Amino acid sequence: MSRISRPSPDPGDAAPRPLLVCADERLLDELLRLCAAAGVEPQVAHDAGSALPTWSSAPVVLVGAELADDVATAGLPRRPEVALVSQDLDDGSVWRRAVAVGASEVVLLPDGADWVVDVLADAALPGRGGAVVCVVGGRGGAGASTLSAAVALAAMRAGLRAVLVDGDPLGGGLDLVLGSEDVPGVRWPDLAGARGRVPPADLTAALPEVDALHVLSWDRGDQLEVGAEAMESVLRAAVHTADLVVVDLPRRPDESARVALRHARATFLVVPAEVRAVSAACRVVSLVRPLTASLRVVVRGPAPSGLDPETVAEALQLTLAGHCRAEPGLAQALERGLPPGSRRGPLAALASRLVEDVVGGARRAQ
Repeated sequence: MSRISRPSPDPGDAAPRPLLVCADERLLDELLRLCAAAGVEPQVAHDAGSALPTWSSAPVVLVGAELADDVATAGLPRRPEVALVSQDLDDGSVWRRAVAVGASEVVLLPDGADWVVDVLADAALPGRGGAVVCVVGGRGGAGASTLSAAVALAAMRAGLRAVLVDGDPLGGGLDLVLGSEDVPGVRWPDLAGARGRVPPADLTAALPEVDALHVLSWDRGDQLEVGAEAMESVLRAAVHTADLVVVDLPRRPDESARVALRHARATFLVVPAEVRAVSAACRVVSLVRPLTASLRVVVRGPAPSGLDPETVAEALQLTLAGHCRAEPGLAQALERGLPPGSRRGPLAALASRLVEDVVGGARRAQ
């Protein structure tokens, strides 16, 4: 795989400016106060038309509830990182209007003030924009953890910065997949109670490192849950220091998995080419598809009955992201603690294609 070039730093990118779309003077004054607390200087649009020039380029958009209907009918393109903000705690219509403008969050002030400050502070950090990719198994033992590790390692080989996050507490541990269980650093139990903003540099400095790949996994203790706020904090920090954040998730999404799926640019469902695996994966699809923007299937060989990848994708009604032939010696290598996809073979080739599709494709579209 050719190296995917990172854009050269631009002085204008060092301090991206959030966009406030607000006509309510009292609400605008409060948002400007929160911007000052976050140390950022926002752009302000007093109507939907004025928001158009910077709507798509702003790192985050905060829309006052009083302009929600105008924004919804103005033809502004859908985009991530939009929040609807209101000071009316009794306004039950705010949720309907949030859907209309494509907002992923509804923030009620003053209760949500800390959240707003965190988001604004993150938006001002340089390096913002790393992609989040989630990987889910279509059945137990499908190989989701193996593919997650292989994709993160492929990103590193392509010259990208990567963070690998283990979001499945019952998956056995990505540190074992990488042979890094003895590498010092923080694990999920150390971060499970994290809330609010986590400084990106502090996160990566604290995580175990395997050949420059930063890994957040579990320890061998009894901690089996991580809160949604902790996952949110970790992912928001990770995308500032990494070009690609790969999250290995359980088949039945818990609250933290839902957060990761919402952030994902792409989610890959790993399904062995077996009839029973496809049947099990149908149920996983019904749980995961409503939670993520792009769900695609990766079919893993061998195919005992000759089931081809296209048939699997058609049965699941998903786009085929890739097919990985059976790789002799892979299971034995994993047992010896050798990182998956670190050598030439079908898995490494597939992982490189997935990285190119997600990261390279997005950059070509910019």
